[in-house]
Amino acid sequence: MSAISVGTARRIGAVLLRHWYLISGSWPRFLDLCYWPIVQMILWGFIQTFMMRQSSFFAQAGGILLGAVMLWDVLFRGQIGLAISFFEEVYSRNLGHLMATPLKTGEYMASLMIVSLMRTAIGLFPATLLAIWFFGFSIYSLGLALVAFFAILIAFGWSIGLFVSGLVLRYGLGAEGFAWAVIFALAPLCGVYYPTAILPGWVQFLSAMIPASYVFNGMRAVLMQHVVRVNDLLIAAALDAVWITIGASAFLIFHEKARDRGMLLQLGE
Repeated sequence: MSAISVGTARRIGAVLLRHWYLISGSWPRFLDLCYWPIVQMILWGFIQTFMMRQSSFFAQAGGILLGAVMLWDVLFRGQIGLAISFFEEVYSRNLGHLMATPLKTGEYMASLMIVSLMRTAIGLFPATLLAIWFFGFSIYSLGLALVAFFAILIAFGWSIGLFVSGLVLRYGLGAEGFAWAVIFALAPLCGVYYPTAILPGWVQFLSAMIPASYVFNGMRAVLMQHVVRVNDLLIAAALDAVWITIGASAFLIFHEKARDRGMLLQLGE
């Protein structure tokens, strides 16, 4: 049993090492991870500063927009980080060779999740520090709730990333646009910048199925009411389990179909 665990750890570690070399060995890749979170933070920070001077609501809830932007980036970077890491193998026509090794599909999915976590942390950490410097807002003021928010959002992002990567396995690079389309299609249901209570009734029903909606509503509750909605976090965690199961199952099914059709060696530009 321990031999299997050690072998699994080594195979996952090998994939992680490959992606670390890709990122650390190329300053444009590294800069790309940090650039957009910082730009978004600065843009929305100044918008928030303006609105705080014009609106008592934002004056009372300082950081509400910046907090939403940073948490949205956790979700977006978690999803796109997984998808991009998968696309790297497709673009380099390395996927077929990778799957010909003892690396198991489940191990590969686990490695993609860890790489996504690494990319998200590298990209967001500088933005969180600059938010303190520029606007005096620390996302870390959310306390332990931030840990739960981060875990729920990145897991939800992984589920979407796995599903989108599975689509590319099955239908080729023509489906890669879904890596950006799906997450933004779900954004209105997440209530990133507004409470989901303002949505029409039937839309609220759909929103209640999205784990991220509980996080953004919960973030506003922490900042405005200083309350952590534990029950909502538990619901979001349960929904995450469902979404991860769907995403991982879709990836496995699409992988099997791609392998049966001999598409693993054909993917790539």
